[in-house]
Amino acid sequence: MPYLTAASEISSIVAEYTKVKTLWIDTEVADYQSRNPRLSLIQVLDDPTDMSGDRVYLLDVLNQPDMVVGFVEQIMMNPAIEKVFHNANYDIKFLGSKQAKNITCTLEIAKKIPYYLLPLPNYQLKTLATALCRFNYIDKQEQNSDWGKRPLSEGQIEYAYLDCIYLAQVHLQLLELQVASTPDPTQEDLTAIAARYTEMEEQWKLLNSEFEHLQERLKKAMQAQNVSETSFCKLTSYERKTVKVPFAELVKLVQNQGVSLDFPVTLTQKLQKDLGQNLEQLSVDIDTTTSWRLSPKNQESDD
Repeated sequence: MPYLTAASEISSIVAEYTKVKTLWIDTEVADYQSRNPRLSLIQVLDDPTDMSGDRVYLLDVLNQPDMVVGFVEQIMMNPAIEKVFHNANYDIKFLGSKQAKNITCTLEIAKKIPYYLLPLPNYQLKTLATALCRFNYIDKQEQNSDWGKRPLSEGQIEYAYLDCIYLAQVHLQLLELQVASTPDPTQEDLTAIAARYTEMEEQWKLLNSEFEHLQERLKKAMQAQNVSETSFCKLTSYERKTVKVPFAELVKLVQNQGVSLDFPVTLTQKLQKDLGQNLEQLSVDIDTTTSWRLSPKNQESDD
């Protein structure tokens, strides 16, 4: 885990990174809760097979704005290099913001994978690394340590380089899950899918029925016992107001007061029927969409 502080060393490794296709990147920020957060470290890994940390470079850019600018211009703005982050929106605020190109976010990948394939309470890097890679994740307290203080502690340095290793391994595992969750529809086994679908449909009906029933019982019991919160749920009330006005009055108001009120109105089938032939006098835009619905076929008896 080479730890680089000299500008010449940082510039040299950044130049090397311009030749690779993918980089796994993390950052550490000093004074992150203040109005003036400062980029402290840029951690970079260029080989996802590295589990030792030898290929993780820690670039100490604290109070070296020229080094940050060079990294942004040569790496972040380069569309030929894929940059992998976890919660990329946070990191790229310090690394080029909207100028950054070809960004991959493992947090966003995880969110798009169906829950049954990735049943986790959250998609933090720690959670993903533990579940997908069986890593014994290092204590997160180092993340909240003082990254503006020098020299960095051994614990901070270890935390910084390990996060890149976790990130790369989580990324590889998520890519496999992504493929598993989006198979080629032209190659799908319809018989196998239909059988599983039918099996799950019956289970879902039973579970959903019980879930909704228990939910209603819980709400009624908590209201009756005047309990607003338990160890596993909270009961809150809210009011939803709907403002209605006779359409004729609205039209009259618009005409009399000269109110600028022009917007499309969706005509339900009933309204279309009520308008009858008068509909032909209106400028009508018709949007046509195609939806697909699965419906079970009645199983015929073999008798």
